[in-house]
Amino acid sequence: QVQLVESGGGLVQPGGSLRLSCAASGIAFSIYRMGWYRQAPGKQRELVATITGGGISNYADSVKGRFTISRDNAKNTVYLQMNNLKPEDTAVYYCNARFPSPGGPTYMYWGQGTQVTVSS
Repeated sequence: QVQLVESGGGLVQPGGSLRLSCAASGIAFSIYRMGWYRQAPGKQRELVATITGGGISNYADSVKGRFTISRDNAKNTVYLQMNNLKPEDTAVYYCNARFPSPGGPTYMYWGQGTQVTVSS
């Protein structure tokens, strides 16, 4: 049974920081591309950042220079360090695991989401 469990969300003032964590179980974590997505009320889910098993990261333009994605393959955990948070970062943040098997199906899983609210 695959589980992705996010933690670390909450209420923070503009300019503040939060660190999200996503603990994975039931998958060969090191071969999965891990990612963080977010969905604000009334908007579509959007990519925030991804990181390959080898540590290559990719970011949405809106978070470059403020957010950092990292992973610890020994702990089956991916992190999202969010600095200089802005009200427009308010959303539910979802952890994602993706593995396109060669010549076969793409395996993809989602966490349940964690709320991040940036407000004074």
